[in-house]
Amino acid sequence: MAIFSVIMRNIKYNRTFLSVFLICIVITVSGQNIDSDSAVIRFLSDEQGIPITKNNKVKLLNGGVEKFDDLFRSIEQAKHHIHLEYFNFRNDSIAGLLFKLLANKAKQGVEIRALYDAFGNCSNNMPLKKRHLDTIRKKNIQIFPFDPLCFPFVNHIFCRDHRKIAIIDGKTAYVGGINVADYYIEGLPKIGEWRDMHTRIEGSAVGYLQKIFLSIWDEVTGQEIDGNQYYPFHDDTAGKTVAIIDRNPKKLPGLLEQTYLKSINSAKNIIRIISPYFLPTPAIRKALQKAVEKNVRVEIMISAKLDIKFTPEGVFHAAYKLMKKGVDIYIYNNGIHHSKVMMVDDKFCTVGSANLDYRSLRHDYETNVFIFDEKITAELSSIFNADKANSTKMTPDVWTKRSLWKRFVGRIANILSPIL
Repeated sequence: MAIFSVIMRNIKYNRTFLSVFLICIVITVSGQNIDSDSAVIRFLSDEQGIPITKNNKVKLLNGGVEKFDDLFRSIEQAKHHIHLEYFNFRNDSIAGLLFKLLANKAKQGVEIRALYDAFGNCSNNMPLKKRHLDTIRKKNIQIFPFDPLCFPFVNHIFCRDHRKIAIIDGKTAYVGGINVADYYIEGLPKIGEWRDMHTRIEGSAVGYLQKIFLSIWDEVTGQEIDGNQYYPFHDDTAGKTVAIIDRNPKKLPGLLEQTYLKSINSAKNIIRIISPYFLPTPAIRKALQKAVEKNVRVEIMISAKLDIKFTPEGVFHAAYKLMKKGVDIYIYNNGIHHSKVMMVDDKFCTVGSANLDYRSLRHDYETNVFIFDEKITAELSSIFNADKANSTKMTPDVWTKRSLWKRFVGRIANILSPIL
């Protein structure tokens, strides 16, 4: 009987061990087979506590003409409030038209609040000066600078407000990479066409963009704005699944980079990226290399010309290093492709203000929308593929045709990329 009992206990133990072993295998295999969009949604909701809303309407706005036409129509229809947060409002004709529209809405009793980054305003060649701001404010438009510049100035270089968002009546929001400037429509003489991407969102995700704006508004002005009129009800009609990923240096500073990393690491088939100032952090660079090693196709589009000196050579150097690891690099020749987008596995995409560089991922205030929708992702991928016709694929021959000086400058720029 004693021998029989030992045998039965061993059988029972082995069955338990086998069951646990099989469960572990199932969990491991299922984790490996989970779609990239599901993996990122789980990461955001379960690990980071980021709300995922599923009742949104999303429209891609491909370029300045589409963005401003759409935004101005929404402004004209505003009933209660208009909130704008931009890196800069360039003092040109499109900004003039915008402030004229805002003044008309202010006369109708609509609340107007606008923020601009002080450094962003000074860094463009047509800034809003004191006399312009005085005129704007006399029209009942509240407009304030984020982090005004003061001596010794250098302490204001980092943690700039690089967001480009607008909220109309708490019902419609805009987020993307387009500032308020004529060159998004007309281009620039020395660069040519200026390409960029924005989105319009309706649904529950708008409330999270509203919170972002009102939080920074409170920080800048000391005005605590709240109430149901700023957060109207959105019905639960099924729509696009959206997550708003905000980078605030004081709150979850690593979230945006971690979300990019999770997206890249979860990819199964293909990753497409457009980033004008492509100076990736070491973590992003390694993730892209590992993706290639897993037979994931990685395509990155950079621009032949940029508006910031020194940076283009750094971008080319970073792209060349990844090209040697198997990444397909496309050099856009028809002006500057200023879009900040990524598409993963034809499953989901992101559009926003963040570049894949140190400044966006480690320093500045940024906001991206992650859209978990195959149709929207396909639209972006179609734009990417069409732009290949105006691009040159980087090869070793293309790289060696660049002068030794440019290649040297590129190497130095990459060394200095954490502070560029």
